[in-house]
Amino acid sequence: MAARPTWKGYLTISLVTIPVRVFPATDSAATVSFNQLHGECRSRINQKKWCQTCQTEVTNTDIVKGYEFEKGKYVVMEDEDLAKVRPESTRVINVVQFTDAATIDPVYVERPYFLAPDGQVAADAFAVMREGMHGKAALGKMALYGRECLVAILPRENGLIMYTLRHASEVRAMSAIDELKTVPTTIKPDELKLARQVIGNFEVGGDLTQYKDNYQEELRRIIDAKIAGDEIVAPIDEAPPKVVNLMEALRQILERVSVNKKKAAKAATGKASIKAVPQRKRARG
Repeated sequence: MAARPTWKGYLTISLVTIPVRVFPATDSAATVSFNQLHGECRSRINQKKWCQTCQTEVTNTDIVKGYEFEKGKYVVMEDEDLAKVRPESTRVINVVQFTDAATIDPVYVERPYFLAPDGQVAADAFAVMREGMHGKAALGKMALYGRECLVAILPRENGLIMYTLRHASEVRAMSAIDELKTVPTTIKPDELKLARQVIGNFEVGGDLTQYKDNYQEELRRIIDAKIAGDEIVAPIDEAPPKVVNLMEALRQILERVSVNKKKAAKAATGKASIKAVPQRKRARG
């Protein structure tokens, strides 16, 4: 099934305006979700909105938004108040500057979206800007879901990917974590050398498509088995690994890697040495 856009508008870069469509980059259907049921009759549970003071159920029309400025004290925000700060839905992604793509700190990334041109006329300008942005990220703003969002746009394959970003005020500083204050600032050279050897043996190209969500797959297997009425066999819990000395653990890892490499090399050599045995010629008589 073809992807459907959730937003249509314009990508503006100074005097350049490109009609674009925005698509979610993630698939929520790939994750198993559950409904809450009554254990006795297996019926869906309805969530009621309950006023603890009046001891009564409250309808949506009787609910207002309140901001707690002190413990137990609220200031009520009416729709007119929110309308004063709600950004106008201009249907424009307004790019204000460019930066190196490597400067986008992943901690600021909130949600990814794909951008595609809206129509064949827009495709040509879209392609030119995408190629021109190689290695760069466009920073801009847009109105999305009733609020102003900071976004970063980067080239990806034959399209663009847009990330909504958190503002700096929403990101905690790592210096606020007391446990990190005890981390040593100097490392022993022999420990560092051994650690780099271990890391080097496990280094790959970074292709995330090789990893599967084993939890989701097992969850779906159990669901299918229960629907079919099959018996579910629970896996045996593995004992947690014993805590060992760091240097000893690194040495054990390198030994295992070395043994596995020798076995693989031996197996490959054995296969290469196998030759077809020529048939003997029959004696003429």
